[in-house]
Amino acid sequence: MQTVPRDQLQDYVGKALPPSDWLTIDQERINAFADTTLDHQFIHVDPARAAQTPFGSTIAHGYLTMSLISHFLGQCGVRPEGVAMAINYGSDKVRFVQPVRVGSRVRAHAKLLEIGEKAPGQLLVKTGMTIEIEGEEKPALVAEILTLFILPG
Repeated sequence: MQTVPRDQLQDYVGKALPPSDWLTIDQERINAFADTTLDHQFIHVDPARAAQTPFGSTIAHGYLTMSLISHFLGQCGVRPEGVAMAINYGSDKVRFVQPVRVGSRVRAHAKLLEIGEKAPGQLLVKTGMTIEIEGEEKPALVAEILTLFILPG
């Protein structure tokens, strides 16, 4: 995550930030997510049955793709200097545009959308996130992510 002086954070609003690294979505990751969420629908965990669907293979859970936003924000997001803590404050306008097939590589693009002071010493930042699938025209996910930055004392 790129760290900038607080008084320069506003300069980043509306600007695209450098993308994250690519991440491969393998069956092991999909299965682990299924075990964690208790969502074992066959399109995620049964390669033989999933091959018979229009997807042609297993696909990642939409929420697996969404859960990677925290990881990707750490690589391509922006934060003010001197933050004591960052808290996931929620999401706006989340859309799962296209499924992520097993073996695909994904990465994120971020754009700072808004900055506001929630309370003294608390900055609420909205970041536009797009998770792209390598070689695909449509992204896997688009969302607006809210992060609450707590500044020291």
